[in-house]
Amino acid sequence: MTPVHDTKQINKGLWIGLLGIVIFSATLPLTKLAVGSSSAPQLSPWFVTFGRAAVAGVLSVIYLLLQYTRGEKHVPSRNEWGLLAFTALGVVVGFPLFMSLALLYVPSTHGSVVTGLLPLATAMVAALWFRQKPSTAFWGCAVLGTLLVLAFMVLRSQDATGHFSVHLADVFLLLAMASAAFGYIGGARLTPSLGAERVICWVLVMSLPVTVPMAFLSAPADVYAIQAASWWAFAYVAVFSMWLGFFAWYRGLALGGAVRVSQVQLVQPFLSLLFAVPLLGEPLDAVTLCFGVAVIATVFVGKKMPVGLPAAVINQGEK
Repeated sequence: MTPVHDTKQINKGLWIGLLGIVIFSATLPLTKLAVGSSSAPQLSPWFVTFGRAAVAGVLSVIYLLLQYTRGEKHVPSRNEWGLLAFTALGVVVGFPLFMSLALLYVPSTHGSVVTGLLPLATAMVAALWFRQKPSTAFWGCAVLGTLLVLAFMVLRSQDATGHFSVHLADVFLLLAMASAAFGYIGGARLTPSLGAERVICWVLVMSLPVTVPMAFLSAPADVYAIQAASWWAFAYVAVFSMWLGFFAWYRGLALGGAVRVSQVQLVQPFLSLLFAVPLLGEPLDAVTLCFGVAVIATVFVGKKMPVGLPAAVINQGEK
């Protein structure tokens, strides 16, 4: 992937990436609604993980067949299949499974805040993978936004006695963040050659031999025992979080540059908190709003900072 210097293209990538993040922001509260809690479980994390990918995979088959009838017959090359499988491990299995397991034990607001670590993780993976060299000012904005999110997480981790506690769920959340970062960059790497829509569709289609059997094995024995709200939440994470959201997200990463556009994710924790208010009845206070405004500010400042390739790589590309 070449460096992105065109301002209009960068801005377009940021806005398209933001659309993807808005779609993804409802994922945590709706996943919480789908799985319930350890004391009142609904759909199992395993079914939510593989079931949503199976549904999205079937939609992807239909989409690719429609594209084929219209003359779009592009099939991934032999070299691209390996990267598609790598991307599938991150976004089809790793992220949703670890996130669902974590949300059995902590509120969605807790998980939402931890997702604030994802932009820095994505930027670091992108910088190494694409051999980009963001400016010190860019990294400063990225780290500042991450520190704000961490500070918020620490404030919210206090128990009734004033002590700070670490949940086992936090380990699952960190694994989810790592899975997502690698899956996002794997997909962004393929987007220029395959297109954003075909990337996620092929990822989901190649996963069907695993996701469909696993979905059936982990399906609830009594579907009527599951609340209707949990089924609606499952439908959203299957169609929007696992499928349509990636149409916008991968295209945004490719257009605006994965390192830069990854910072748009800093607004995701606070959008998730906003979604949690009507969906789960969780409260929203002034502290949350203040941190949200501060984090969003770092995104807008960071987007103006230079991100490029090392001179050696640029010279090589000009030959």
